[in-house]
Order: sequence, then structure tokens, then C-alpha cells
Amino acid sequence: MSEEITLSEEKRRRIQRLCVERGVAVVGEFNGWDASTHYLHARGESGVWEGFIPGVGHGDAYQLCVISGDGAHGCLKADPMGTRHAPAPQKTSVVWDTSYEWGDESWMRAQRQGNLALSAPISIYEVHLGSWRRGGGGEFLGYAQLGHELADHLDETGFTHVELLPVTEHPFYGSWGYQSLGFFAPSSRQGEPQDFKAFVDIMHQRGYGVILDWVPSHFPEDEHGLANFDGEPLYEHPDPRRGFHPDWKSCIFDYGSPQVRSFLISSALHWLDCYHIDGLRVDAVASMLYLDYSRGPGEWEPNCHGGSEHLEAIAFLQQLNSAVYERFPHAQTIAEESTAWPGVTRPVEHGGLGFGLKWDMGWMHDTLGYMQREPIHRSHHHDALTFRTMYAFGERYVLALSHDEVVHEKRSLLEKMPGDSWQQLANLRALYGYMWGQPGKKSLFMGAEFAQRVEWNHDAQLSWELLERAPHAGMMEWVGALNRLYCEQAAMHELDCEERGFEWVDGSDAPQSVLTFLRWDRQRQAPVLVVCHFTPVVRQDYRVGVPRAGRWECVLSSDEVRYGGSGAGRAGVLETMEEPHHGFEQALSLTMPPLAVSFFVWRGSGKGSESL
Repeated sequence: MSEEITLSEEKRRRIQRLCVERGVAVVGEFNGWDASTHYLHARGESGVWEGFIPGVGHGDAYQLCVISGDGAHGCLKADPMGTRHAPAPQKTSVVWDTSYEWGDESWMRAQRQGNLALSAPISIYEVHLGSWRRGGGGEFLGYAQLGHELADHLDETGFTHVELLPVTEHPFYGSWGYQSLGFFAPSSRQGEPQDFKAFVDIMHQRGYGVILDWVPSHFPEDEHGLANFDGEPLYEHPDPRRGFHPDWKSCIFDYGSPQVRSFLISSALHWLDCYHIDGLRVDAVASMLYLDYSRGPGEWEPNCHGGSEHLEAIAFLQQLNSAVYERFPHAQTIAEESTAWPGVTRPVEHGGLGFGLKWDMGWMHDTLGYMQREPIHRSHHHDALTFRTMYAFGERYVLALSHDEVVHEKRSLLEKMPGDSWQQLANLRALYGYMWGQPGKKSLFMGAEFAQRVEWNHDAQLSWELLERAPHAGMMEWVGALNRLYCEQAAMHELDCEERGFEWVDGSDAPQSVLTFLRWDRQRQAPVLVVCHFTPVVRQDYRVGVPRAGRWECVLSSDEVRYGGSGAGRAGVLETMEEPHHGFEQALSLTMPPLAVSFFVWRGSGKGSESL
């Protein structure tokens, strides 16, 4: 593979002279980097350039020599459609045969039955491959090795899917992949395209789905990338009020261009098709929807109706989702969208954006804000937890505690929790219990499953040594137990996105910082009672109304000793009392453990099952 290409001024002028009338040439190892040899030709007025070059070999490095329309500027560009790119700091694309013999046929058949169906358990482990785990010398591990080790970890922790921060090729590692240039190529940092296919194959054969973060909202200004591709804006909107992002100092795609829309949608379908990806989490959707996003007065131009809605971006997102679900009806697209935009998960034919799921950013902010308070103050902020039920079923939600919450001096999830070390861990276990008990799919960023104490650092692997300490090993065992309960009990996942799957028992006990609610399965045969207690005291003989007479078993409690708890509240099987409470005819008397969430499953009346 060639070294990075640096043009002398004399050679640059020569290339300009050769290409000024032709526009685009392909230079590479196969023609000695000679811009006079292989030209591309415009396909009419479509903006598409094409050509055939014989004798090109697998692994040959190449670039596109693009001359501006006025002939004044010439630059070497990576191939926007390239399926492999050389590692940074090189700027070349690489001719690559990406063929691969897949072994995930059984997974792909099962996928057609809906591994990401809204009625299925979806518990997502969010991972940055470059910093999840590294070699002994700090080197990146290859995709295949990561696949085996990550699948082993999922066997322990019980997640159903892994979500990868963008693996699309990106020149700046510190962008975590969110400043992508290779929209059709996996990053070469962990291996070749076949190696990434092997990663997906391994995950599928081990029974785990793969979701990919995908970024159609912006792209970096690197000279060899998409910016000013022909000397002028081409992929980006020419008006900086629409074509430049002030926060990220990056370019915004021109969503009104048919060629740009085709490029992006082709990229999305490419990952689902060629790499067997199961779903796409679409980044920064909010920034796409509004022309005035992160802009002050005079820094944005209204749409044709005088509003701030980005009409072209809206049409693009609808077209994207329509194309994905037409080709891959059992995939999911997940929107990172933080505003009150209506109908994000409403079907396109009903006027929505057409996403399958949406991150519940409001839940994340409210819940973390509540949990960071000292328990003595929580009774005054009880509505931070109960408010979600006002909107919880207006969209189809994923509850996500993501990488964004544990970087840039926000502290790790554990360090956000108040109290001494024991109370911090108890609060974090309670947070996870409440999260898994709530309706909605789940997503947790790597390291949080064993209570990493330091912030995420993309330049180092996770603090795996913490698992040698009982409290952290107990935290990971707790997360695994939550995931198994979530998958095994239909009431915990089957109606995640439907109002009839949730029922308050009592959401008003603010003085004692207690929440009690029911999760229902579709047949209303096997309810689960969730009891959340957010103060560090033990409460005896706490009465909770229940809809069924008979035996209720505490199948899981975050206060169990094996998870690091005090063991105060493990109750085994309880019998109901004929005592009206909370609007029900039956009640349970509980010992409420400190800073804990407990799950009770109805085991029958002793006279056979009965339904409401």
C-alpha cells in the first residue's frame, strides 16, 4: 500500500493542466499516480461521474483527482463510495474485494421473525470498540477477537444487542467515529472489511444482534474528504447558515440534493445488506430537524413558510426510513432526538418521520437529576420520576444511559450518585432496577455494567480490574439478573411500547420516596410488581395493593447480598391479605429494603390461574 500522497506544487500544476478539461481522474498504484491516464466521464447532467479502469488489483491504493469547474483548484480526494480506506494519517482509498462467506444463516432466518420487534426484549450494550478492551501493549484489538470477547461478555451480562459507536472510517480517532468520511467502509483501525463482517458473524452466531451508530447529520472538513469536493460545496449546502454546524465545526449535508440523499440512503442500506447489520441508531436527528438549531437571531434562514423546520431534512429522514423498512422490514432505525418534535416514531404514511424507536432523553435527564440528589431531598422532586407517564407512550422509546453522560467532566454514573461508597453503589443498583422496570427498551454504555468509577476515556480500555472487587462484580451480576428477568418475563418486555403494559399501583408516595407499579403481559396472565424505594432506611410492614390474590414471589431485589446489598428485604414468597389498598382488593405487607428496587411475580392463587 502506498504512503500518504503529497503533491509538489509542480506536480499539482501538471495535474491541473491535465484534468482541467476532463474534471476527474483516478490516480493510484495501478497507473503510477499519473493523472493523465484514467479519466472519469460525466453521465449527462446527473452529477455522476463514471469509468472503467482495467488491471486494477486487490489492495491497490487510489484517490480521485478532482479539478474545480474553473480549473483553478485541484485536490486529491478519497473515494466517497470506497469500501476500504488506508489507516490515518494516510488519505488514500483502497481497492478491495469485500466478499465473505457468512455463517449466520440461522440468525438471518430468525431475524425475519423480528429480533428487533417491538414486542421482543431489546437490551442494548453500547460499545466503543477502540476503548472497550485493548491488547497488553495498549494496541487495538482486531474485529474478530473483539467479537469473541464481546460475545463472552454478553453471555455474562445478558444484553440482547450490541450498539457500536460509528465504525464508519473516520480520520480523527478522538471524534469516536462521529466525524465520519468513509460512509461505506468500516474503520481500518481494527482490521479489514472481512474482519468486520467476521465480527458481525460471530455476534449473530452467538445469538446477539448488532446495531450501528450512523451519522447523516454532518461530516468533517478534512481536505481529502467530502467538503468542497469539486472546489465548491457539493455534498454540503452552499449557504453556511444551512451547510455549516457551529457546534461541531463540521459540514451539514445538502438534503435538498437528490444525489446527496441517494448517497446517504445507499450508505444506510449498504450496512444493512452487505454487513448484515440489524439496526441503525441515527445520530443527532434534532440538529437536522431545525434550521435554527444552535443558532441565534440572524444566523439562520426560515423555510419557505417562514418557519424553522428544515423541510428538506424532514423529507430525507422520511425517505430514509421508508427505504430501510421496505428493504429490511425487520430492522430498526432508532432516532437520537431530544426535542418534542411530534411523530418521530409515527409511520411516514401518517405524517411521521418513520423511525422505529426514539431515545427518551427527557427520562434520562429527569432520572439522573433525581438520583444525583441526596435522598433526604428526593421527596420534594418525586414528579421527576412520575412525569414520564404523561408522555411515555406518545412515541416508542429506548431508555438510554449513553456515552454522552460519562464524558467531559460529567463524571461516571457511579460518581454521580450521592453518599458513601456503599450508598453510591446501592443508588446505582436502584437506578438500574428502576430503568429495567420502566416500559421501554434499554441501552447502557460500556463500563456502567460494573460501575466504572472514572469517566470514559477513549484512549484507554475499561477498568476491568474492578471486577476483582466484590461490589463491582456484584453490580455486573445485578445487571445480568435484570437482563435475564427482562427477557424471561413477558410482562417486562412484551408491551414495552403500549400503555396497557403499565399500571400504577401508587406513584404518589413522595414522603417516603416510594414508587410501585405493575407491568403486564399481553394476555394479562403473569403480572410483575415493581417496588422502588429511594431512601436509605428500612421500612417495615409497607402495604402494597395488588390485583391478584395468592402468592407473590420476590424474584429479584437489588438489596440482595450477592449484588452488594444489605439483605434486608429478600422476602421469598408472600401471601396476599384480603385488605383493600391502592384500589385493589388484595394487599401485600413488605419489608422495604434501603435504596433498592424489588420485583415480585404472581405465582398463582393455589386454585389455578385466574385472569382479570
